Amino acid sequence: MAGFTLAHVSDPHLPPLPTPRIWELAGKRALGYLNWTRNRHKYHRREVLDALVGDLHAQRPDHVVVTGDLVNLALEAEFAPALSWLKDVGEPDRVTAIPGNHDTYVRATRRRFAEAWADYLHGDAQCDVQFPSLRRRGPVVLISLSSALPTPPLMATGTLGRVQLSALEHLLQRLSAEQAFRVLLVHHPLRSRSRIKRLTDAGELIALLQRHGVELILHGHDHIHSTIWIDGPSGKIPAIGVPSASALAHGHAPAAAYNLYQIERDTTAWRCEQIVRGIDEKLQVRELNRARLV
Repeated sequence: MAGFTLAHVSDPHLPPLPTPRIWELAGKRALGYLNWTRNRHKYHRREVLDALVGDLHAQRPDHVVVTGDLVNLALEAEFAPALSWLKDVGEPDRVTAIPGNHDTYVRATRRRFAEAWADYLHGDAQCDVQFPSLRRRGPVVLISLSSALPTPPLMATGTLGRVQLSALEHLLQRLSAEQAFRVLLVHHPLRSRSRIKRLTDAGELIALLQRHGVELILHGHDHIHSTIWIDGPSGKIPAIGVPSASALAHGHAPAAAYNLYQIERDTTAWRCEQIVRGIDEKLQVRELNRARLV
């Protein structure tokens, strides 16, 4: 079987932030705008994001996944530029996106991401956006979840909910008889040290994966390199996060990076190698690490 290369990018927090209308700066957005103007604009940089995407194109992956937080405050004026950026990354048949908490930042625009980016979100057999969704690309099955929902100020939690988890269980049961490399996409990590940033029903998701399994879990949200291992029915499952795709190094957060996964199957088993590529202080992208996952 020919190899398949999957690229994983997350949390571009697309800069620059459009100028909000006065009426848009209420409640949670007011605090988010203050944080952006005082801090976040300093290290979420468009030139960093463009350099990273340029390197990604040079690597010629077969498919790209973007695990959320394309925008910042979910202002109406943010969604069209985010769609243009997605088009720069690739056509909808070559790019799969899911929402993050910043894409559903407030109730007023909580569904705009689904309207604006629908071609990058919906499954192969769907006409509208619903989760979980499923896309087949070569030997890979991409299973998209949405943990994104509006939360109160100073909160960034995510929730899948019983309906979505139940649908995921049925989906994984149907896939169990297939010889496919199953990749689960979710914005929030399955384990978090922060009460205000956690996936509230992570325990239920982990229990489901222990019963049915996938080969790989990809997420964003924390803006760091991370790998944890979840028990699955046939062995350990890697759950891997990446830094923000637009970030300069700051505090404990590393500079922008993305991951490549080279996926192959021999006569008896899957093989998957992870390649980490990240940006340096000269805005040059280089290989940071390489590891065999399976």
